[in-house]
Amino acid sequence: MTTANTSERENECPAEGLLKLLSGKWKPQIFLLAVTGPLRFNALLRELKGASKQSVATALRELEDFGILDKKVVRLKPLHIEYHLSEKGASLVPVFKQLEIFSKE
Repeated sequence: MTTANTSERENECPAEGLLKLLSGKWKPQIFLLAVTGPLRFNALLRELKGASKQSVATALRELEDFGILDKKVVRLKPLHIEYHLSEKGASLVPVFKQLEIFSKE
C-alpha cells in the first residue's frame, strides 16, 4: 500500500495542485481582478455576471485558505472587508503573464 502511494506521488505533476486550486467557475476571474487592486464582495458580485453569493464566497474562502488572497477588515464606516493578493498570490502573476504570452504565440 505504501508503495502504491509513493508511486502515485511520483507520477503527479508538481503544478497539479495549483491548477486544481485555481480551476473553477469564478476563481480565475477573481484572481485576475485581484491583480488590479483590492476587491470587495458586492463589487465582485456586480463584476461576475451570473455569480451567486454562495459561489463567490466559496471561491474567496478557498483562495484565502490557500494563501492566494488576504482578507482585511476595514473599520471605516461603513465597515467592510477587502481582499488583496497576498505575497504568495502576487508571486503567481509572472507565471500567468508567461501563460498569456504562450497562448498568443
